[in-house]
Amino acid sequence: MKYCRFQSGDGAHYGLIESVAGSEKITRILLGVPHEAEEGLDELRSKSMSAVTLEEARLLPPVEPCTIICVGRNYREHAAELGNALPTEPLLFFKPRSSLLAPGATVVRPKVSERVDYEGELAVVMGRRCRNLADSEDVRPYILGYTCLNDVTARDLQKKDDQWSRAKGFDTFCPVGPVVSDEPDPWAGTTIETRVNGEVRQQGNTADFIFTLDVIIRYISRFMTLSPGDVIATGTPAGVGPLQSGDVVEINVGGVGTLRNPVADESTSS
Repeated sequence: MKYCRFQSGDGAHYGLIESVAGSEKITRILLGVPHEAEEGLDELRSKSMSAVTLEEARLLPPVEPCTIICVGRNYREHAAELGNALPTEPLLFFKPRSSLLAPGATVVRPKVSERVDYEGELAVVMGRRCRNLADSEDVRPYILGYTCLNDVTARDLQKKDDQWSRAKGFDTFCPVGPVVSDEPDPWAGTTIETRVNGEVRQQGNTADFIFTLDVIIRYISRFMTLSPGDVIATGTPAGVGPLQSGDVVEINVGGVGTLRNPVADESTSS
């Protein structure tokens, strides 16, 4: 099942996405919040609407998390390209809700940074509250679905600061979308690809995680409660690099689709 969140004349809605004549379209309005569905997505009531393609819709971030928690250095080659040692346990940091950005909206390069990088990632959307999971407990029932996320980073500020809140937390630094899907299987291997102006810059696969989703979710649950709707960004593969004003950055996750955002400098953005 796939769903999105979109803006219409009467407000914001979650929409069911189905294949119609070979094209993915929003076909029904979901009458409820997906991550609050106690009986699962298939039990959500819906009402019909005039089908529209994702390109025609005014998409919003498909998630409304309380917490956005991110895993750093979860691919060996990415750690190596930045000259960092491999972590011995998951390296975690947060991004604020205010950094969320809709598909198609503009990533703004702040004036205080001289280098802003893309970081394409698979993101997990939680579907159930979890806390203190046992080593033997399966994490999959706690997952609602997956989406694309761009962990935009002011690389120069990340190197300058002793912690990453500023470098990772600017407004527009967390593009997410375009949909949430339960199709990917990160255990079997899900592809992640980043393109800038059509040129491939990153290619990765979740089969290469240093820490699997089982380890990540259990680890997080030992010190904080994960709530329905929370987002976990699972790390970026090698190939990170700078973005310039006028660029278009695309993150593709297998089974989800492509998250596309233009880039502009702070002084020229609207």
